[in-house]
Amino acid sequence: MDPNSLFNRYQHLFPELKRLSRAENRITEENVFQPANTGIRAIMDKLCGENMTKESEFRNLDHAADFLDKIKNGKRGIILMEHYSNFDLPGIMYLLGKAGPVGEELSKRIIAVAGMKLNEDDPLVSAFAEAYSRIIIYPSRSLASIKDPETYKREEQRSRVINLASMRALDRIRKEGNAVLVFPAGTRYRPGKPETKRGVREINSYIRISDVMMLVSINGNCLRFSDTPENMISDVVCPDRIIMTASPVYDCRAFRDEAVEWGGSDTEDKKQLVVDYVMHQLEKMHEENEVGRLN
Repeated sequence: MDPNSLFNRYQHLFPELKRLSRAENRITEENVFQPANTGIRAIMDKLCGENMTKESEFRNLDHAADFLDKIKNGKRGIILMEHYSNFDLPGIMYLLGKAGPVGEELSKRIIAVAGMKLNEDDPLVSAFAEAYSRIIIYPSRSLASIKDPETYKREEQRSRVINLASMRALDRIRKEGNAVLVFPAGTRYRPGKPETKRGVREINSYIRISDVMMLVSINGNCLRFSDTPENMISDVVCPDRIIMTASPVYDCRAFRDEAVEWGGSDTEDKKQLVVDYVMHQLEKMHEENEVGRLN
């Protein structure tokens, strides 16, 4: 394993993470909402501070302020964000917290939507994820990967129960003035595998049941894939300048109409079209912010 792997760099923290961890690893309809563990959050902020260079920043805080104002006044808000590493959620929370009162308040109102893999596959990965408030879902990609018919039938029923409970939790937390953060690609982008940067069709449903939306692009990456990408704890820690950039706040209904104009009204799968437009906009933001980032 690489000497700069997450395991090798931070294994001295593992006993403390295990001591602080209180999340249930087996996900049921009873525990799909998992509130942040503030003790672990302090550790994650320290890791971000060690690996994000001092030039790292959250850009367009005025857009974040507009978004915050709208969700505090009853709008159902969603944040859609690029996804490169398991430091993306810690990164936005850390940078928002450093950006002043507006950023700090918004960070406290963000509830991430997370796949079960972060909770169920590895107790150490689960402990890291526990730092942030999350709604756990059963991703369609996980279900599609099951080949055994009996296992598939059993897990399909489990996925229905969990995802129904997750939608109820999502509705409840947004009525309390919070926003949900979703990674529309559903997985981390792997260089050379463009399919991992395509948005998943289900994201259209999140947009449809939201009033306002903010996109966030990410430039830079402090936690990169190892030669064994399925092993998250082997990811390689790489200090980097991280730039996270907020878009203007979109009206969700207008955005979906704009997506149809962009892709053409004759497009057969308009749900996928909306998500493709999200990814198109995020890619534009990413390219604009990459210029000069390392200069």
